[in-house]
Amino acid sequence: SKDQLQQQGGTEEEETESNERWRMITGSTDGQIRVWSVQQPKRTTTKSSTEATNDNSTQESDGDKIMTDTNYDNGNTDNNVISPAPSSMHDDDVCQYMGSLLPPPNVATSTEKISSIHFHPNGRYVGILHSNSKNVDIYQIRNLQESIKKKQRRLRRRREKKSSQGKTDPTHKKSGRKRGILDDPESSADEQEANNDNKDVQLDPELMKASDEFEYYGTVRASHKLKGFTFVPVKERGAGIRVACALSTNAIEVHSVVKKRSKNNGIIAVPEKVSGIDMYGHPTGIRSLTLSSDDVLACTVSKNITKVWNVANRSCIMSVAPAVPISGKRGTLTCYGLCAAFLPGNTHVILGTREGHILILDIASGDIVYTEESAHDGAIWSIDVRRPTPEQEGIAIMTGSADKTVKFWDVEAQDDDDEDDGGAGHPMVVHTRTLEMSDDVVAVRYSHSTDPTKRMIFVSTLDCTIKVFFDDTLKFFLSLYGHKLPALALDSSDDDTILASSGADKTIKIWGLDFGDTHRTLYGHEDSITDLRFVKKTHNFFTSSKDGTVRYWDGDRFQQILLLQGHCAEVNCLAVSRTGAFVVSGGMDRQVRVWERTKDIVFLEEERDRELEQMFDKVDSRGDQGGTANIMRKRTDDNDDDMDGDNDDDAVNEQPQSEAAVKRSILSVSSGDRIMEGLEKADQELKDIASFRRTQGSQGKQRSPSIYLLGMEPAQYVLWLLRSIKSAELEQSLLVLPLGHVERLVYYLIILLKGGRGIEICARVAIFMIKTHQNQILSHRSMATPLRELRRLVRMRLAESRDTVGFNLAALRAIAKVAQDRKGAYFVPEEQTTNIWAGLGLGSDVAAALEKKGSKKR
Repeated sequence: SKDQLQQQGGTEEEETESNERWRMITGSTDGQIRVWSVQQPKRTTTKSSTEATNDNSTQESDGDKIMTDTNYDNGNTDNNVISPAPSSMHDDDVCQYMGSLLPPPNVATSTEKISSIHFHPNGRYVGILHSNSKNVDIYQIRNLQESIKKKQRRLRRRREKKSSQGKTDPTHKKSGRKRGILDDPESSADEQEANNDNKDVQLDPELMKASDEFEYYGTVRASHKLKGFTFVPVKERGAGIRVACALSTNAIEVHSVVKKRSKNNGIIAVPEKVSGIDMYGHPTGIRSLTLSSDDVLACTVSKNITKVWNVANRSCIMSVAPAVPISGKRGTLTCYGLCAAFLPGNTHVILGTREGHILILDIASGDIVYTEESAHDGAIWSIDVRRPTPEQEGIAIMTGSADKTVKFWDVEAQDDDDEDDGGAGHPMVVHTRTLEMSDDVVAVRYSHSTDPTKRMIFVSTLDCTIKVFFDDTLKFFLSLYGHKLPALALDSSDDDTILASSGADKTIKIWGLDFGDTHRTLYGHEDSITDLRFVKKTHNFFTSSKDGTVRYWDGDRFQQILLLQGHCAEVNCLAVSRTGAFVVSGGMDRQVRVWERTKDIVFLEEERDRELEQMFDKVDSRGDQGGTANIMRKRTDDNDDDMDGDNDDDAVNEQPQSEAAVKRSILSVSSGDRIMEGLEKADQELKDIASFRRTQGSQGKQRSPSIYLLGMEPAQYVLWLLRSIKSAELEQSLLVLPLGHVERLVYYLIILLKGGRGIEICARVAIFMIKTHQNQILSHRSMATPLRELRRLVRMRLAESRDTVGFNLAALRAIAKVAQDRKGAYFVPEEQTTNIWAGLGLGSDVAAALEKKGSKKR
């Protein structure tokens, strides 16, 4: 930190001080605030005449000057000559320790570690914040004149204390001497600082101390624990300051500290809260989120706050703390909200709480218009609303609770008798039916059928099962088993043909509602899946998880479409608009994120490749123990250890020199998949050929080549597949092969080597696979015979290739030698003239002229 102060006025003594004072303030886990001077401090060489008069009996004629010496002894210090402290960790050429900042004894402060330190933009104030504290301690920085006067008063009190030690009885509590005008009434703070400084280092009393420059100004007290603060760079009335505080409840408060005159005509700093911003954020993680039927409003529920948002302009229009009146007492009790849903008409929101209450909130007034206390004996974990249909005009509500019951409620209008309570015309709930379950209810959901006889209800319980009942009779229909942990969310498609559920076992299961069979189990999330919602009129759905992601799935093709990343903590809930144009998600990071659908085309292969790349980058970022850099670093360390002794060359040679210059990527993984797929195609082709020979081979018919193998034979297709993979990625592609595919590949390698095809690549693949799967191969005795044959063929074909290469090299050397010998010789070919016109006659003048010209040359 830097503190820049301009000198105000000055005498000849003050002109020795610099116009700029550089101070560094540090804080650590011990809770102390230490002040350091960034430049070497200069000593004050003058004492006031009052001090010289008081000390003329004990000092020499030149005793009013403070003498300094660079060569000193820390113990040789008296009243006349004061030497600076020796150079140590607290005193060097750059920084010198000046002391600690301590509030007055009557001000309580925290002893936790220092969280942040900030200077005011004008350089006259500094704020200190401790961890897990609600207070910000503010200190005012004195100007140069005030600092020197404070120092002089401190030195004078110190001399008076020393001179009175031998004359005053220790039991005498009060001195008859009157207090001077320049006496500082806060002498106890100086004693407290002196006692604190004695614990770690003895400071030179003649130097400028932190208590001389810094004065306690006041304490700003916030309503909750602070996460940070800053000074507002505006001029406050009354020469005050403003402090903006960031609270742990996701709110901001602005406090003003202004000097006011107290009752005893003293001036004190009075902090007061000026404003606060707490409407646009949840103080805790968001537990539930729901959208209105017209997608205009969104309701979010956290621990003690329920907020209603305008989705279009992303603004909060209402913030309410749901509470119920305390029976027999005045006041209300705040409730812990867990779930919420909009009632038809989008004018009211129904809430379920951990205490088992059901509350109805009026959006227009922001009041709780109805309370059903103790609707359940346990926490209400889920709530769903049945919309009115032509067959059933009434509105019904279903709630699932930890008390092992599912209750059904009808929504009715309150009577005029409740007009005094302000509830006339507002909805209320009436209990109609109860469904007893064998375990705690985690989630409930209505199906989307409009026919009352076909409408179903889905109940997920803590015993990891999902039970399906008919809505009209509550008759049991299906019981869905498969989740290893409880299903936390479930939803059905609009046509009620499939049901999707997600649970704490990180899986998504898609069920058929005709027979309760499992269509598919989807994997992708890395943590518990907290919510699931279908897109209207489709089989696509969104899921949210504790891994901080939102994913979009295709329920027909059983694959992931999109991965939405943005939350920095667990995602607890989501809601999908009725048109699927946007998705709203909320989580423990207190954020409400809106994901809008764009017109960009999504390619599933690119999305899958991008996800794999991110997964591989995450794995590669952890670092491999066998990487080239680590190998070289290890060898360097070993060489340093063996510098004094003899090195074992054999041991050094056995160590790996580097790692393969390859990286696991999408290409290598896809190449491995291609090899496995090609082996399976080749095996199927062999089976088809054998079947054809048994059935129609005796009739002399010829089988047409397979289009799946590009018209090739199975062994030739495997060779083409191996050659199509890049040489740098071939080994990484072979690593993903299971042992069963390795056996089949060995079979095709033997066929290829018998035919003398692809000798080089077949030998490379065989050697690498045997090195990689050595332990597994040794445990399977069935591969002994193929391996012996493979070894014989590899040796034989490599020997033939070696002979061929040697023969060709010898021929090339012979040709090169002959060419070198004839390089300097001049070759003159013999002239052979032939008459091309002989026997043709002179058919024209041109031919005769050419014949005559040729005869002249001869």
